[in-house]
Amino acid sequence: MQLNKRAMNEELINEIVKWEYESPYDFYNNEESEEVVKEFIEGDYSVLLDDQNRIFGYYCVGEAAKVPAGYNAKVYPEGYIDMGLGMNPEFTGQGNGLMFCRWILNDIEKSYHASPIRLSVATFNQRAIHLYGKLGFIKKDEFDTDSSRFITMTKEG
Repeated sequence: MQLNKRAMNEELINEIVKWEYESPYDFYNNEESEEVVKEFIEGDYSVLLDDQNRIFGYYCVGEAAKVPAGYNAKVYPEGYIDMGLGMNPEFTGQGNGLMFCRWILNDIEKSYHASPIRLSVATFNQRAIHLYGKLGFIKKDEFDTDSSRFITMTKEG
């Protein structure tokens, strides 16, 4: 499958916020609100379209990829490129994660060269944690939010 990167725009955001994940992944469902649209527009987000021009997923780097509660837990030291992502629920659970994440990592590595990469993931999401481990990420820190426990994972550049 061929993926193509596009800049985030309101039309794409309006489609993404309608995604509905099955439990327990419904934790990642977005609300249709001005605040969410603003986050997607102002953050460093990109969209990946498949060869049929469907939204396959999106990713972000920098501040937008950090979980706010992680700041209080001091799990975000300088020197890392933070990465966040979301895959269209139509494509989850079908073995697409490795290809999707490799595409994103390759794109980030082109832009940021040998910088180490960090991500934050909810601990219940063992499927994602396993995938990130396959990609060379290792567990670093843990912290809690009001709704879940998270870990940070890092991958050296």
